[in-house]
Amino acid sequence: METKERTEQNKTCPLEVAVHSISGKWKIPIVWQINEGKKRPSEFLRGIAKVDRRVLNQQLSEMVDDGILTKQAFNELPPRVEYTLTELGEKLVKILWQLNDWGKLLLPDEKV
Repeated sequence: METKERTEQNKTCPLEVAVHSISGKWKIPIVWQINEGKKRPSEFLRGIAKVDRRVLNQQLSEMVDDGILTKQAFNELPPRVEYTLTELGEKLVKILWQLNDWGKLLLPDEKV
């Protein structure tokens, strides 16, 4: 359990807040998937191998809470829900592309 001091420190350290917002096994694959356009939960399930529906829904909810995604529920039968990137989420995509390029430098074939 975190202490109050630790919780307050996390709120003032932008890097820790940022890392926490994308920590989770499926959050980065979710961002890559949704970068192609709005998605329904079933599309994430088809596009991300081995993700459990319960875990997917939890991580989608956390990303909505963090302002990375928006959730739109349609009042129809059967119920339909779609997720899209927010402006903050689009900025995250740009950062992830930079991280991807940096990761290439770590690959054995790319090292000079």
